Amino acid sequence: MSRVVVGMSGGVDSSVAAYLLKEQGYDVIGVTMQIWQEEDSCTIEENGGCCGLSAVEDARRVASDLGIPYYVMNFRREFRENVIDYFTSEYLKGRTPNPCIACNRYVKWEALLARSMSIGADYIATGHYARTERLPNGRLAIRSSAARAKDQTYALYNLTQEQLAHTLMPVGGYAKEEIRSIAEKIGLSVADKPDSQDICFVPDGDYASFIRENAGEEIPEGNFVTPSGEILGRHKGIIHYTVGQRKGLGLSLGHPVFVLKIRPQTNEVVIGTYEESLTQTVRADRLNFMSVEDLREPKRVFARIRYNHRGAWCTVEKTGEDEIVCHFEEPQRAATPGQALVLYDGEYVLGGGTIL
Repeated sequence: MSRVVVGMSGGVDSSVAAYLLKEQGYDVIGVTMQIWQEEDSCTIEENGGCCGLSAVEDARRVASDLGIPYYVMNFRREFRENVIDYFTSEYLKGRTPNPCIACNRYVKWEALLARSMSIGADYIATGHYARTERLPNGRLAIRSSAARAKDQTYALYNLTQEQLAHTLMPVGGYAKEEIRSIAEKIGLSVADKPDSQDICFVPDGDYASFIRENAGEEIPEGNFVTPSGEILGRHKGIIHYTVGQRKGLGLSLGHPVFVLKIRPQTNEVVIGTYEESLTQTVRADRLNFMSVEDLREPKRVFARIRYNHRGAWCTVEKTGEDEIVCHFEEPQRAATPGQALVLYDGEYVLGGGTIL
């Protein structure tokens, strides 16, 4: 019997994932990843998000209902180094990070997989809405979820072949309503639990305060400028802004304006019109290929430049050992440095990288 460690967040998706795998005959172990940095229980509960104390209690209750072993594993160091420190340093560089992608690759998969294998597990599993398949070329790839509205493949493009070989995603073939229905049918207490929405370690959404606290420094004010360098006003510090942002700028120019670029070297935030925020060329590095070993010639693909981007057609080609460029067929708004550029070949993730 194959053993699988299920990462349980206390939510309905991972809970049903554990149930489905047990029904399929796996030896299932439930694990919640302890990632909170504080020792104080009140602070943990307030800031723990999907991995706070209430999540632990919900996951423990579900594991008991399902009759599976359950453990809490400490991944605070890995989360601090690979997610929190990365999140902070990227904002200080004028970039907009995607902490969920970093957490998936380096914590939920790399660290959890290693720990799970050390206790005799063959696989790890999560409640992500995605599917894994082996392609005719022998490569393993993430396939879009059957529930398109809940599809989470964008945040998983960075997984390696080794990680995919030991990964199960049992809810990827279901719609969200079906997962809740299964939870209700078997009497799980989390059947109606709402989905978590915010970044788990910044539940109040105040990124700037979190970054200041973790950087241990004050972030200076600077100038809003036009692309040509004309000063338009003062900004509160570059960590308050992201490329594409329109609201909260505090500028009254008589027409809508957007953040076009952030220049940490000169502490400037460049402002422009909607038309100026459009681009048809997007570059990326820190590449990870999935459905193919490498990109050997230009290819027409479907690409997404942020999590809630519907996607668009482009031609992608390699321009260096670790760099690609996408030429989009239609102009795209706010290609944001630090976010992921994820490429799709049909329903399968071809690969992706980090937008430059």
